[in-house]
Amino acid sequence: MGASNADGLTVGAARLPIIPALSVTIILTDHTAPAAPPLALVAQDMHEVDKVIGQRLTSSVPLVAQISQYIIAAGGKRLRPALLLMVCGALGYRGAHRHSLAAVVELIHTATLLHDDVVDASTLRRGRPTANETFGNPASVLVGDFLHTRSFQMMVEAGSMRIMEILSEATNVIAEGEVLQLMNMHDASLDEAGYLRVIRSKTAKLFEASARLGAILANSPPDVEEACATYGQALGTAFQIIDDVLDYDGDAAEMGKNLGDDLREGKSTLPLIAAMERGTSSQAEVVRQAIEQGSTEQLAEIVSIVRQTGALDVTRAAAFAEARRAMAAARRLPANAYSEGLLELASQLLERRN
Repeated sequence: MGASNADGLTVGAARLPIIPALSVTIILTDHTAPAAPPLALVAQDMHEVDKVIGQRLTSSVPLVAQISQYIIAAGGKRLRPALLLMVCGALGYRGAHRHSLAAVVELIHTATLLHDDVVDASTLRRGRPTANETFGNPASVLVGDFLHTRSFQMMVEAGSMRIMEILSEATNVIAEGEVLQLMNMHDASLDEAGYLRVIRSKTAKLFEASARLGAILANSPPDVEEACATYGQALGTAFQIIDDVLDYDGDAAEMGKNLGDDLREGKSTLPLIAAMERGTSSQAEVVRQAIEQGSTEQLAEIVSIVRQTGALDVTRAAAFAEARRAMAAARRLPANAYSEGLLELASQLLERRN
């Protein structure tokens, strides 16, 4: 059993910091600032999602609530719950389940972040220390498990076996994607198809599920449900591809994470794959060795190689192709402000800097 005092909490032999308690109403998004035009459509709905999450993060175990609130309150883009809400708007569903399921999606995503940061030994996320850096790995993993189980408690309340099927399958695919990425660490032979397989499992699957849930809530016909799922998968794929571009063409302050983290972790992402394919044999060897060794000692040279070979342009073109696929799917939905917002969201994604 642990003891606590003003300086911290003892769990076993570990000493965890005490962080001032956060308000029960957790602010997911800065609703006082002007929202980007597409997301402004669901700003009021996001207030309701905030309330749901704040109410459902309660626990009789103080450390569970503390770490849960720490990572949730860090903010973020909240694209997955916003996507569910926008699809609901496009298809005319205004029921209360849209708020609870948007909260479920965000809790699942947050759980994966806690686990990801432990696996990747990340120290910075959204511009501040990661939960594992602050509270330690064991606590972060276990609270990630709590968020997963709490999300499953909440999804049952919708009373739909179909919804449970979609979300349970999505979480399983995400887990498989994480393991697949782990297997691919330090593998410089990974090709574009293998890279896409990982990100469509690890990242795009929850986007896909979020959009599909909106269609299910609206009792949409199968063709509309598939259009929504296609939109979500394509949007999520484009999102991750651009994220990988920013690791070699971004600004750490804007991104809220350390540049070169992917390389340090031995991840062979599309900018590196394209650089090895397009560069000279000596350039390819520099990149290959960095991936295999997980070294950032030559990060500046590798960034130069990625830019000189046109690898960033190749990678952005891949993201553009996914964004076009998303937009084509969105055009199959009823024409209204929300479906127009989905088109704009896919377009804006290509311009993101964080």
